[in-house]
Amino acid sequence: MDFTVLTKVQLIAKCKELNIKGYSSKNKSELIELLVSSSNPVKSDEVFTFIDLFCGIGGFHQALKKVNPSAKCVFACDIDENCRKIYELNYGLQPEKDITKVDINKIPSFDILCGGFPCQSFSNSGKKKGFEDSRGKLYQYILKIAMLKKPSYMFLENVKHIKNIDNGTVFKSILSDIDEIGYKVQTIELSPKQLGIPQNRERIIFICIKKEIVLLYSSEITFNIPKNHSNGLERILEKNVDPKYKISTDLEEILNAWDKIIQTFETGENLSPTILCNDFDKNPASTEFKEFPKWRQDYIIKNKRIYEKYKDNWDKWVLDNTEVLSKREIYGKLEWQVGKKVENDSIFNHFIQFRQSGIRIKKSDCFPTLVAIVQTPIYGKEKRYITPRECARLQSFPDDFIIHDSDHIAYKQFGNAVNVDVIYFAVFNTLRHYSFTFN
Repeated sequence: MDFTVLTKVQLIAKCKELNIKGYSSKNKSELIELLVSSSNPVKSDEVFTFIDLFCGIGGFHQALKKVNPSAKCVFACDIDENCRKIYELNYGLQPEKDITKVDINKIPSFDILCGGFPCQSFSNSGKKKGFEDSRGKLYQYILKIAMLKKPSYMFLENVKHIKNIDNGTVFKSILSDIDEIGYKVQTIELSPKQLGIPQNRERIIFICIKKEIVLLYSSEITFNIPKNHSNGLERILEKNVDPKYKISTDLEEILNAWDKIIQTFETGENLSPTILCNDFDKNPASTEFKEFPKWRQDYIIKNKRIYEKYKDNWDKWVLDNTEVLSKREIYGKLEWQVGKKVENDSIFNHFIQFRQSGIRIKKSDCFPTLVAIVQTPIYGKEKRYITPRECARLQSFPDDFIIHDSDHIAYKQFGNAVNVDVIYFAVFNTLRHYSFTFN
């Protein structure tokens, strides 16, 4: 039944008729979701097969097995040797190496195609070249496989920024291409934070349903995406962490130095934008200044207020810490992204990252976004990096997941991975809406 054509009063009456509880405080869309959930439950005994393209360490695999433990992956593929090793260790399936060299005809038949196609050419942390980057065209192999194998569903994941590349041209092109090969596309934007996982990692999910299946239904999938999140740090953090994750003496020294100057600021002080302490003496009227990039000029001008207000403190602090500040250029830059200073505030109350743009300070209620380029967050309260197992938990991988024995590789793998619960949310709601209809 198409519940979307009913009024709210009719939906409530339907809930009463079906003896469904908990409807009294729901709005119309929530009532529809409640009715759909009750009338089209996901059948745990209905088996489906899937393939896992650009599989990484198997975030999609984890999600689909969570939807149905009997689901079977019949083919996986990834260019990265370390990912293939971890995938095989965890799932007993050896992925193929290079999607561009796979004979599509030899891929077994399957119901669902999954692919977190490479995002580096679309990401804010990459060079954002879009289709100009060869990696940006790899999704076309997904289309080739879909055209030949005609799966019932495809679930694709990428960075949210893909919508903005070339003023939306890349995004529109992808949607058009998927439509042309016979699939209805819905997209949702979702972060683990909205599902109670303390990581802000916005991603876009392309939900592609074979048009023959869509014709059986008169409404799109209703995704009641939560807007709030719980602070689940205690579920993520490990106890008795190995001392090897402690930050180095050099890093602790520079953080202690910045913490001292922060203590001199008034409660309520605004520390944004990025503070460039080595540029306090730059004169906006000078030739040197005019040769700086626009972003640097803007920061220098905006820094004048906080420098002049605490001039004596700054001058003494820079003099006392000249040696440590000069060790690396980024040590002289502070990105305070936690709002106005509160009473008894400290750098060590927050998460910290050493980035090319400077020392970034982030609120402690939510972990910084994990990225493939290793900028592992520092848990300030314990003056240590977060561990690979904590990264696994942030990406919703279970604690029995086998992690690569190289921390450096493990951090990269989890930074590249899709979040299991985000994918599960998309797949579960889709299959429930279509009552596991395969065609």
